[in-house]
Amino acid sequence: MSTRFGVPILAVILTVGTAKFAGAAYFGAANYGNCGCGAGVSSGAAATVVDGAVADSGAVAGGAAGDASASSDGTYTILVNRARVVYVPEQYTATRNVYETVYEDRTINTVNYVQEQRTRTVNYTVRRPVWETREKTINYTVMRPVWEDRQRTINYTVNRTVWEDRQKTINYTVMRPVWETRTKEIPYTVRRPVWETREKTINYTVMRPVWEERSRTINYTVMVPVTEQRTRTVTTYVRKAVPYTREITVQSGHWETQQTVIPGRSYTRTVQMPGSWSYDASTCRCVYCPGGCCTITCQTPDKVCCKKVWVPTCCTKTINCVKYVCEPNTQCVPYTVCKLVPECRTKVCNYKVCKMVPECHTKVCTYKVCNFVCEQHVKVCHYKVCKLVPECHTKVCNYKVCKVVPECHTKVCNYKVCKMVPECRTKVCTYKVCNIVCEQHTKECPYTVCVPVCSTKTIKVPKCVCRTECYTATRCVRKVICEQVPVKVCCPTPCCDPCAGCDSPCDAGCDSGCGA
Repeated sequence: MSTRFGVPILAVILTVGTAKFAGAAYFGAANYGNCGCGAGVSSGAAATVVDGAVADSGAVAGGAAGDASASSDGTYTILVNRARVVYVPEQYTATRNVYETVYEDRTINTVNYVQEQRTRTVNYTVRRPVWETREKTINYTVMRPVWEDRQRTINYTVNRTVWEDRQKTINYTVMRPVWETRTKEIPYTVRRPVWETREKTINYTVMRPVWEERSRTINYTVMVPVTEQRTRTVTTYVRKAVPYTREITVQSGHWETQQTVIPGRSYTRTVQMPGSWSYDASTCRCVYCPGGCCTITCQTPDKVCCKKVWVPTCCTKTINCVKYVCEPNTQCVPYTVCKLVPECRTKVCNYKVCKMVPECHTKVCTYKVCNFVCEQHVKVCHYKVCKLVPECHTKVCNYKVCKVVPECHTKVCNYKVCKMVPECRTKVCTYKVCNIVCEQHTKECPYTVCVPVCSTKTIKVPKCVCRTECYTATRCVRKVICEQVPVKVCCPTPCCDPCAGCDSPCDAGCDSGCGA
């Protein structure tokens, strides 16, 4: 409701502000053109715009022109009627709909699932390994090493180093530097600047402004606000609760024990067959010949595994539900529309036009010119020249010469020879054999079961309630106030006496005045 009344008020304020701005833009002529509290400006006489008011050069109706006294500068102060629009705040009472949410208590049936601990007896089989210790006699042959000491004579040659001192004469040349001082003359040129003063005449043009007074008639439009009462239909929706029932499917179930037999794993292994002993006539001893190897396939015992399987079951239940339905509520609401009606008006505006007149001028400028004069100079440079003079020298070098002289030597080496002697031995090996023994056991297994428990509970159901309330708002009412504003009028003293008639020798004529 506040938005519906606030939009027209905002439109009225914007309209009045636009109309007031148009009146100020045209020197206030729109403020009192249609004012009903006094006569306006005479249309037959020329008008002068001064400080936002219009003063007649002849007479102003409703003013105090007869009592005005002229000042030294030829201006008069008169009172001009002026209309001013004022917006006065006004209090009014309106109604609006207020929607409130009310909560009602309602009892519904609910189902809660409670966990219950139970125990069942499970039989299972355990395969326990039983280890058996056995012994086995093994005959084997060991090769025992036997070491024998021996000697051998070795002849070898050694090269001995012998050094011999010798001398050698070497002739060589050395380049000795000799410095010589010399003199050289170098001519060069220097450019010396010489300044010369000169004069130059420059012609230039200056644009001089010339002002010309003109007048023109301006047609403008003022937007006048017009208020109109209208009615519109407003539809509101109210939510109502509608109870109904529906069937749902509840999932439940129980646990079952299933047994699965897992077959044993098959694997292969290599077994050596028993060997035999035979007599070897060449070595005069018994030799063991091992048996051949064969591959056999074995299988581990089967396993029985027990696991729990959840068996689901479904059941159907009827529950009470509530749904909300929106019902439309239609009502007529009055509102105010503000329209802007255009109104055409006319006024005379005096203005000045500036023209630029060219004027030619002349000026003399003094400037300097730089000329460069060449001068020849000579300078003497001293420098040194280096020459290399060869010199012969002799030196004696001592050096050594190495000679290798062979010498014969003899040495005796002791070494060992290893022989392998076979020996027959016997050992007893202990090994273990694993036997699987099946044993029956019993254990108690706890499990959890969800048991449904029916109960009732009270819930809060929201309900939207509409009520009408009165409120006080403020609106602005347009009011026109008439007031008198002092205005200065420019009326200079005429060059001829208006009472003397038109025969006065005046160049301007009898019709000259402020508007000329």
